[in-house]
Amino acid sequence: MTNAIEFRGVRRHFGQQEVLRGLELAVKPGEVFALLGRNGSGKTTALRILLGFLKPHEGEAFILGRPSAALTSADRERIGYVAEGQHLYPELRVCDLLRFEAETRTRFEPALAERELARAGLPLEKHVWHLSRGQRAQVALILVAATSPEVLVFDDPAMGLDVVMRRQLLDTLIELLAERGCAVLFSSHILTDVERIADRVGILHGGALIVDAPLDELKRRVQKRQWIPRKVNGHGAEPLVDGLLRARKVSEAYELTLLDLDEAREATLRAGATHVSEPLVPDLEELFLDLTTGTENSR
Repeated sequence: MTNAIEFRGVRRHFGQQEVLRGLELAVKPGEVFALLGRNGSGKTTALRILLGFLKPHEGEAFILGRPSAALTSADRERIGYVAEGQHLYPELRVCDLLRFEAETRTRFEPALAERELARAGLPLEKHVWHLSRGQRAQVALILVAATSPEVLVFDDPAMGLDVVMRRQLLDTLIELLAERGCAVLFSSHILTDVERIADRVGILHGGALIVDAPLDELKRRVQKRQWIPRKVNGHGAEPLVDGLLRARKVSEAYELTLLDLDEAREATLRAGATHVSEPLVPDLEELFLDLTTGTENSR
């Protein structure tokens, strides 16, 4: 199956700062991929390169088999893009926006847009300037989804939505588009949304993709343990084991986050401890923190 989205060795720097360091990433048709990272990790830069808004210094990005730098207007008809704070003409009514999209976008489905706007409780006769920030975000998402995109790119689209709006809108639209074979690539700081709707997760850190895996697989590979070290000459040992992602010291114990803990590593872990708890499965927020923060102490 041909990838709908692909990054091949993409590098990009701003001055002396290298924001992307050889990014390799692929998303298949019908797949929902969440790109995560702390502020400044390169998420928005990657999305802008993918959409042809920014050129990489090395490597290449492809969308629907076309180089991002050479996308035509016909190619862009097949691509949907929503960013935080998406601009809508404030002087127009919602129904005017629908009419404008229907006249200018060959793939636009008015019936789909009207159905989702009604489901969201958004009045067609209301002017955009009278809509709340969250309502404007809803309208932008619905209009883009109604263009029947083959690829949909979201850059923190739900920042202006409350919990109920996000669940109603994101779940419905992304499920609908994925069923149609649309590839979805989105960034978000709201990890509960990611956990609910993403098939795969990628984590950008230090300009590199340090994780690229299905969410359920990632949860199987990572576990948390409470570890109390065996004392030698009155001093507790440090937790030294391959696959240690994070060690958080709490009083005399450590809370460890471990990757791919096999029997040999388990034996090493137990050899230096008076107590090792049973494994706990972290949620996505804990996983994200463990993978991007490292070792810390808590007194």
